[in-house]
Amino acid sequence: MGVSNYLSTALLNMVFRNTAYTRPTTVYVALYTSNPTAADTGQEVTGGAYVRQSVAFAAPAAVGGVQTVKNSADIVFPIATANWGLVTHVGIRDAATGGNLLYFGELDNARTILTSDVFKFLASQLQATLS
Repeated sequence: MGVSNYLSTALLNMVFRNTAYTRPTTVYVALYTSNPTAADTGQEVTGGAYVRQSVAFAAPAAVGGVQTVKNSADIVFPIATANWGLVTHVGIRDAATGGNLLYFGELDNARTILTSDVFKFLASQLQATLS
């Protein structure tokens, strides 16, 4: 997953310029039908009972020499009540609505979500790194 411009700026300012960064108390998984990009310009899924889902991550651990966090439990989105389209990307955001993009990435397997489908990530399937 890539780090957003927002988070890159916040972390660099915090570490090297002693500028405060208020971390989110909860982070949320968002689904996209286009690449959100580091500038947060992608198209997030809307309608059809879609809502971002909160996610908890396990403690960082080295995976292939890179510090990595993984979701500690399954992340299950609501049953789609309308077609969501072809979901191609995922983002980690700092608010249930609006807010800032923190991380983003392309799904290994894009999936078309139709009415009555359920989209989910299994535990440890969603991961973010900092190297």
